[in-house]
Amino acid sequence: MSEKGEVDLTGAKQNAGVWLVKVPKYLSQQWTKATGRGEVGKLRISKNQGKAEVSFTLNEELTTIETIGEKTSMVRAPREHPFTLQTVGGQTLAVFTENSSDKIALEGVVVQRAECRPAVSESYMRLKKLQIEELSKPLRFSQQLDKAVTSNYKPVANHAYNLDYEKRKKEEGKRARADKQQVLDMLFSAFEKHQFYNIKDLVDITKQPVIYLKEILRDIGIYNVKGTHKNTWELKPEYRHYQSEEKSD
Repeated sequence: MSEKGEVDLTGAKQNAGVWLVKVPKYLSQQWTKATGRGEVGKLRISKNQGKAEVSFTLNEELTTIETIGEKTSMVRAPREHPFTLQTVGGQTLAVFTENSSDKIALEGVVVQRAECRPAVSESYMRLKKLQIEELSKPLRFSQQLDKAVTSNYKPVANHAYNLDYEKRKKEEGKRARADKQQVLDMLFSAFEKHQFYNIKDLVDITKQPVIYLKEILRDIGIYNVKGTHKNTWELKPEYRHYQSEEKSD
């Protein structure tokens, strides 16, 4: 989360109501394949004797499911999925999102709960049969080899991700904590040159561990979570010594 733990409540101001719907796993997997292709299906809401009826129809292009077992095969997912509507009850549920900058936003309050279930059909029963067969297979099994393995496998001394981790760990180890006053002097000196810094630049300047640096920054600085200088640090008003032209930088 952001340094100040602020939440964007624009969704609450717009009184956005959202539905909380439980869907089958295969359906969500098929939706991920539709990235960039347009619609994943159609939602139909109608009234029958004053009672709401909701159903979802899967796009025809997304009904093909490839199963990988002893041999690859294709099955078709059911298209029709009626909803079973449920009340929210005495609960207050909301939907939140988090962006790449760790900013939390309220998208809306849940006004309806529902469960999306496939209509019982021949294609659905075939799909369930394959799923049950896959789950019943043992995770490990022994196999007798007809001939000796002659492939040459060259062992890797160390994998790339291990080398990268060790490198980062070594760099962190070099950043021993300096005296707090010494770090403050470096920070004040940096902020005399520029008003705003992101945490990465301050780590490069002070050569201090991130957690330790943030502890000191919270005493003298302000973390901007929005505006032109979002995700940057600046000094608190009582510590600022900028030139007038630098304030508009």
